[in-house]
Amino acid sequence: MIEDKDELLKAQNEVIGILFEVVKKLQENIDLQEEGVQLIINSKEDDLDKSKSKLDEITKQRNMNAEIISKLLKKLDSN
Repeated sequence: MIEDKDELLKAQNEVIGILFEVVKKLQENIDLQEEGVQLIINSKEDDLDKSKSKLDEITKQRNMNAEIISKLLKKLDSN
């Protein structure tokens, strides 16, 4: 009985940890999206190359976060 409770607590803690990471990565993507929008709004004609480079970095990071989120959610689904 005690072992069952310990296993349940361990599983609950793992789920909470995974969900925390998912929320954290989603928030990072929201922040990156906001940064990208501000960059586009504030960019000037002469800064286009610099802006495009930064936007590419933002897109790459958002895609990496999305992959991590997907893996974490799959992990939840398999448990």
